[in-house]
Amino acid sequence: QVQLVESGGGLVQAGGSLTLSCAASGRTFTPAYMGWFRQAPGKDREFVAAIRWSSSASWYGDFVNGRFTIFKNNAKNTVYLKMNNLEPEDTAVYYCAARLVVGFTTESNNYDYWGQGTQVTVSS
Repeated sequence: QVQLVESGGGLVQAGGSLTLSCAASGRTFTPAYMGWFRQAPGKDREFVAAIRWSSSASWYGDFVNGRFTIFKNNAKNTVYLKMNNLEPEDTAVYYCAARLVVGFTTESNNYDYWGQGTQVTVSS
């Protein structure tokens, strides 16, 4: 069984930065993609970013506008999300997810493993 554990969330002022981490553990783990999603109260889960595990190809949600960067450390089975210039609208629970099958998608239903989430709160 694979476990994904997020960390790095917290409270930050608008314009500030946070870096989220997601460490995978368990059986031998070679995902096709690792991704980040977020869910704000009363809203659907939303795609934030994803990275191809075998390369560094990456994708971002339209709202990111160059503020976030996804990167990884394969040796540590860890994926990161560096978030700059945070806005109150970025307030949400951020989830790490892994997709095992090749073929990029932003649909959360097509990701196979999920972390428990980490809260990010941006104050104005």
